[in-house]
Amino acid sequence: MVERGNDEVSPAQASGGDLRDVGFRGAGFLPQTSRYAGLVAIAVVIGLWQLAGSLSLINPVFLPTPLAILRAMIQLALSGALWRHLAYSILRIGTGWLLGTLAGIIVGFAIGLSTLARSVGITFISALFPIPKIALLPLLILWLGIGEEPKIATIALGVFFSTAIAVYSGVDAVPRNLIRMAQSFNVPFSAIVRRVVWPGALPSILAGFRITASVALLLVVSAEMIGAEYGIGAFVLQAGNLMQTDQLLAGVVILSLFGLVVGWLVSWLERRLLRWR
Repeated sequence: MVERGNDEVSPAQASGGDLRDVGFRGAGFLPQTSRYAGLVAIAVVIGLWQLAGSLSLINPVFLPTPLAILRAMIQLALSGALWRHLAYSILRIGTGWLLGTLAGIIVGFAIGLSTLARSVGITFISALFPIPKIALLPLLILWLGIGEEPKIATIALGVFFSTAIAVYSGVDAVPRNLIRMAQSFNVPFSAIVRRVVWPGALPSILAGFRITASVALLLVVSAEMIGAEYGIGAFVLQAGNLMQTDQLLAGVVILSLFGLVVGWLVSWLERRLLRWR
């Protein structure tokens, strides 16, 4: 090893600069969520809302204060009406979402892996997906009768198309080099799907779950408003007809809380299933 002489200088010293460490710049665009920023923002909005109502800047008939909405929610909970309506809605959402998700995953993988299924499936999905699923509810009532079946079928249809699109889009996004490499080692087709395609498509599938959960929530409210005695949608419609805006907004808050819970569950699934990222 040749040692540098005393009269030799480094390029940084020759230019008169100081040696400094350069920070790592390859974080990979991974935005982090703050645990308290969202809560603080919601608290500020609720505080301003309550202040405007207390100062009579807002007519309570049109927009009750948060305290009035909270009192309405407590009364509904104590009377048992809240739990009855919520139980019906959760049953419809859960059953319809599961049926639509299972069918969407099967069809989505078929479209992503089969030429024939892609040729036929994308044509039908492109033709039927834009149709508002709630518009099919009267027809489903004629086919399935008056009961839970048409509401569940409406939710399942709405969830199915969004899930199928998310699944086959995720399958298409899997790097083909990984599939070719597995095929070059004579890995069985089922193992390629299980170990290569499924993990690669999983981020898109979980992102689709967030969308389909919202779709299911929208459809159950719409279906319950049209033909249901119990459910959050039926309760909101009845409260609006009676101009009970505090109870109406109580139902809206319950729907919002339900959406937050579903979002938390999907985030938990992402943390558990996508550790490899």
